[in-house]
Amino acid sequence: MPLILDSSSESSVEHDKDTLRERRQEHHTADVVIVGGGILGSALAKALGDQGRSVILLEKSLKEPDRIVGELLQPGGVQALEQLGLRDCLEGIDAIRVKGYAVEFYGDLVHIPYPANALRQPNYNAKTEDPPLKAEGCSFHHGRFVQKLRAAALAHPNVTVFETEATNPITADISSQVLGVQAMTRKTERDYFFADLTIICDGYASKFRKQYSPHTPRVRSKFWGMELIDCPLPIPEHGFVSLADRPPVLLYQIGTHETRVLVDIPENVSTATSAAGGVKNHLRNVVCPTLPPDVRPSFLSALDKGHLRSMPNSFLPPATQRTPGLALLGDALNMRHPLTGGGMTVAFSDVVTLTQLLHPSKIPNLADTKAALRAFRHFHWQRKHVTSVINILAQALYSLFAADQTSLKWLQKGCFRYFQLGGNCIDGPAGLLAGIIQRPIVLVYHFFAVALLSIWCMYCENGLLMLPYSYFMGWVVFVQACIVIGPYLLAEMRS
Repeated sequence: MPLILDSSSESSVEHDKDTLRERRQEHHTADVVIVGGGILGSALAKALGDQGRSVILLEKSLKEPDRIVGELLQPGGVQALEQLGLRDCLEGIDAIRVKGYAVEFYGDLVHIPYPANALRQPNYNAKTEDPPLKAEGCSFHHGRFVQKLRAAALAHPNVTVFETEATNPITADISSQVLGVQAMTRKTERDYFFADLTIICDGYASKFRKQYSPHTPRVRSKFWGMELIDCPLPIPEHGFVSLADRPPVLLYQIGTHETRVLVDIPENVSTATSAAGGVKNHLRNVVCPTLPPDVRPSFLSALDKGHLRSMPNSFLPPATQRTPGLALLGDALNMRHPLTGGGMTVAFSDVVTLTQLLHPSKIPNLADTKAALRAFRHFHWQRKHVTSVINILAQALYSLFAADQTSLKWLQKGCFRYFQLGGNCIDGPAGLLAGIIQRPIVLVYHFFAVALLSIWCMYCENGLLMLPYSYFMGWVVFVQACIVIGPYLLAEMRS
């Protein structure tokens, strides 16, 4: 339950205001309190500190985290990191360049490199200049990257970091304004942190979300992850997606010798139940035989070692911030399937957008809660030129790559055939995936181009004798395409 400092009784208002002043003087105060010292929280603390704001950053544990996602940063995320002055956090952590993807579809391989990075060279003249450099992402051990971001926050003179667990918001009963948070240090010491603005970015399992968001995460599957040693990938410095008669498998290198494998396992898969031998049995007997032969030895070796962990694949649409003095960010606000590796790009892009809107030249005093709420309303819509593309693409691609219906399987095949056409059929989707094409209409165009190609492939493969069936199924496939993308388009249009 939140700590309420003001009473609704008019006779006690002045007394409670005095109590609030005393609490603020007795405990920790700042312009901003940030709950969560992960990817987003650490970057945001440094960015706000650069603007002259005083920042308190709260993190339950400052030990190096060990997670199986948040390990691949798309080119758009690298650009946002550079804008924040944090590009050097990618150095000294054995990070690997990522130049694109390779997708295997039932044994056939297609190369999907990132397109030329037009955002770096907006005035490029093809007649007089060399071609622009290809965009590049970066992959790494999640914990090492987080520690570099935390070190940047710790070193900032305007940022104070506390290793403590935020437990409850501190609210004013009269106005419902959030004044800060309670915290518990070493499980026994209660403390209070006050600020004009409290920002919650405590991750996918946020303990504050239920109180301040109208949405609940939806989970359809889990990623089960292992770390493979010296695993040869089909194309070096590229992520690899394996598609077969099962949900997708994703591999990408995170160090000189280490490669992450993530296997999507939907809920209630019969071959992964305890009666069938559990997840390990599913990985050994169902997944491993469908992987490229060069990958299987390191996959089986990692499976024998038993270092197997899971992470829920969640979808959570964003919502406008409506609580005075508080905002949700990161996975506490918005999540999408991690198949496309867009989470950190969203996080860093959100930090860039939000710090621009909260800049002292626009809002000198964050205690002006009306001005802050207006800024967050603008933030909700302004962020969508990046986040809506990444959110919709992640969910739509997962629906196709994990196809379990005839109509979806045709869309899956059409998607792969679309990539095989090359040219803009690769540059467009790869640019959207990379976070450097930030126009939702481009995503809609490519998605329905895939749908039409899927129908054409079906007509060609079925032949004239099955023309009536193909005509009927063509409409089914098109309707299925609308069903796949429609709900996510609507979710992004809501406030």
